[in-house]
Amino acid sequence: MSGHSKWANIKHKKSKEDAIRGRIFTKLARELTVAARTGGGNPEANPRLRIAIEKAKSVNMPSDNIKRAIQKGTGELNDGTNYEELMYEGYGPFGIAVLMQVTTDNKNRTAPEIRKIFSKYGGSMAEAGAVAWMFSRKGEIIIDGENEEKIMELALEEDLFVDDVEQDEGETKITTEPENLYQVQSKLKEHNFNIISCELVMVPSTYVQINNVSDAKKVLSFLEQLEDHDDIQNVYSNFDIPDEIMKEVEKEN
Repeated sequence: MSGHSKWANIKHKKSKEDAIRGRIFTKLARELTVAARTGGGNPEANPRLRIAIEKAKSVNMPSDNIKRAIQKGTGELNDGTNYEELMYEGYGPFGIAVLMQVTTDNKNRTAPEIRKIFSKYGGSMAEAGAVAWMFSRKGEIIIDGENEEKIMELALEEDLFVDDVEQDEGETKITTEPENLYQVQSKLKEHNFNIISCELVMVPSTYVQINNVSDAKKVLSFLEQLEDHDDIQNVYSNFDIPDEIMKEVEKEN
């Protein structure tokens, strides 16, 4: 498993820790509100909202919080906040490309704060389109257990459109085209697979390899600071850290 994939696992564990502190609830509430605003408040007819609700439940977000966030999106509740969705781009340390999915009620506050993080690590924000061309939108499902063979069999039996299946460290990652994500998720549920996460992601076409421990720690620290910003919903990057370097980083932490 590449360092990039391992970072996805670190983020997953971190989201559980953040939930304890309540930080993740803020981000999830915004996603629920925007999803309901753009696609309506019925999760059966709004796949984005359905995924957001499942994600909120997976980190034990209180049902009242979920309901209120959805009602803000549908207009049943109005607190005067208007969220805007943006995609920011930039170059981080060592030239890694970075895409950030942002939800903010004040981009004049958000942009300078993000720019400050980039500057701190020797990077810079870039204009729209500068790095986005390096990424493709994909569906990604992570299930519990190493089930690559079972997934491939299921894909053949059910005529599922699956692009790739990888397994490592007790989990299996399934990649799909965006339009096939919810069909694949539904079939996995029908066959009682334990789904850890299901979401649309941005996958890089090329990678920048990070070849020593100090550089790897700098990259990870930079990305974690971006992840910690309340207005940044998701961070995508094209770094790759070899397994042996990643193990050293984890050992030192």
